[in-house]
Amino acid sequence: MPIKVLAFAGSPRRHGNSETLLDWVLDAMRREPDVDIDKVVLVDADVNPCQGCNACEILNKCIQRDGMDVLHDKIIDADVIILAAPIFCMGICSQAKALIDRFQVFRSRKYVLGLPIIPPERKGKRLGVFLSTAGQNWDHVFNGAVPSVKCFFHVIDVKDKDIQYLMVNGVDEKGAIKKHPNAQKDAERLAREVITDIRARLSG
Repeated sequence: MPIKVLAFAGSPRRHGNSETLLDWVLDAMRREPDVDIDKVVLVDADVNPCQGCNACEILNKCIQRDGMDVLHDKIIDADVIILAAPIFCMGICSQAKALIDRFQVFRSRKYVLGLPIIPPERKGKRLGVFLSTAGQNWDHVFNGAVPSVKCFFHVIDVKDKDIQYLMVNGVDEKGAIKKHPNAQKDAERLAREVITDIRARLSG
């Protein structure tokens, strides 16, 4: 069975720094055998914001009919889930945050209704990756985004120890990441590490 990788390009700016970082990761993954990659561009995915109605606590599904209808099963089926998004105003960009907020349906399923997200045999056999870029050089520029990203993964049964991060600051204008001395090599190394890890987990 192929390894299923579901990747979200979260930036509203197409082919900018965070999406370039994502593409480097995905290109390296494609060079590995038996890897099936599904890249979702959020600005084209028709994912509406959460309405906060809490209907999912009763219905076990969202009342909205939009792009999440398609993404829901893909999120559950994926072995590796990658979220790539830039930092806007010290937090994750709104397109990615809208996706995170729509994971409320998984939160309701898991913590309110007491239902499983994935079968027991798949627990510990999924990995998460967060890729991000920021224009500022501050060390703390990613601090506001990381808690939301952890929530994104936790509600679909990807624990802290199963999340990897590659966050590159000091890249502001479009294409700046291509001049970064280490970003592409770090992305390619991360891709190989993730595929090696998930392959071992799935075969174990």
